[in-house]
Parts: sequence; structure tokens; C-alpha cells
Amino acid sequence: MKRIINKVKDYWHSDTSFITLLVMLFFMVFIMPVLLEGAVVDILFLNILFLTLYFIGIFSSEDKWNIYVSSFLFLAHLILLMIRFDDTPKEYYLLERLVGLVNMSLFIFINVRLLFRNAERNIFRVIGAVNVYLLFALMGAFAFEILKIQTGKSIAGNISLQNNDTDYAAYIYYSLVSLTTVGYGDIYPDGMASRMLSVLLSAVGILYPAVVIARLVTNNIVSNKEL
Repeated sequence: MKRIINKVKDYWHSDTSFITLLVMLFFMVFIMPVLLEGAVVDILFLNILFLTLYFIGIFSSEDKWNIYVSSFLFLAHLILLMIRFDDTPKEYYLLERLVGLVNMSLFIFINVRLLFRNAERNIFRVIGAVNVYLLFALMGAFAFEILKIQTGKSIAGNISLQNNDTDYAAYIYYSLVSLTTVGYGDIYPDGMASRMLSVLLSAVGILYPAVVIARLVTNNIVSNKEL
């Protein structure tokens, strides 16, 4: 059993794991909203995917404290999810989303550390950079939903929010629109907090690629000097 766990950890610490994560994130960000809107899959499948993502974060961690925190957040999210899908009222929904936001933030931190470790530069690291970009979009979707639950204002426009998991398609869509600074105008921020969050995502969408490119160029210069 220990050998299997070590093999799994070795894989998620390797650069090739970025490809697996990219496939998973591509499905969650671009395919899942379409399937949810068409009622091809239900919300339980969406939540299982998020739990799988957080579980991967445990094995992706290189620092023991990250492992402890990732494990705690995974268990907390699992318990809150089990409560919500039981007959218990949904008063824990906000807490579940807050735990998910913290978990996503930690997962981004873990993947950034993996991305820039040992100053190596290859195609897998580029894929890893794309993964982090998509993770920012998921984190933004959580943040917009939390604003809606807490303040009653988040996003508005050509949408009908149900205040449950089925709203995921609208939130991830608007999060991506903000992150990529596209701004179609069919959905817009409602309230100052949502406006500031939209601007923050836009700033991240502009600055993050610049930082990654600068880091890769720096690594390339350092490598050439060493040669």
C-alpha cells in the first residue's frame, strides 16, 4: 500500500502529471457547463470532480504542512458535501463554498510551486502554466457565487440564477470572460464587490502570463550562462 501511495505521489510531483491535470481542467471549465445546461450530467458528478481535484492536491504537495492542510480541507469539503446531499437543510452551502475557495487557493499555490521548481523549462511547464490559469477561473467562479450567497448581488444580465450548483455554468463563464478581459456584455457585475472582483480577475489575467513569460525567459538566460 505504501509503495502504491509513493508511486502516486511521484507521478503528481512529475512534470507529466500536468497533462492529466490539463485534461481534467479543460473538461471542468469548457465541457462541464455545456453538459450541465443540457442536463446530460447532474450536479453530483460536478461535485465529485471538485473532490477529485482537491484529492489530487494532497498528493501534489511536497511540503508536509501543505499535505496536512490539503487533507483537512478535503475532509471538511467532503463532510459538508455529504451533509448537503442528505436531507439536512442547505444552511451549510456557504460554508462549503468558502472551504472550496480556500482549497482552490491552496491548490493554485501548490501548482505554482511545482511549476517554478528547480528552474527547469520544458513543454510540461508551459502546460502547467495553463493549468494555473484555468484554476484561477475556477476560483473566480467560487468567489462570484459566494458574493451572491452572502450579499444577494454578484452577476446579472441574460441569466437566471437558481442559487445552487446549476449556476456553475454562468459563474465559470463570467469568470473566464473577466480573466481573459473579453467582456461580451451579456453578463455584467452587479454591485461594487462584484465589480472589484471582475477587475481583479482581469488584472490577474493580464499580469499572470507576463510573469510566467518573464520567469521562463529568466530561466533560459540562467541555463545558457551555466552552459
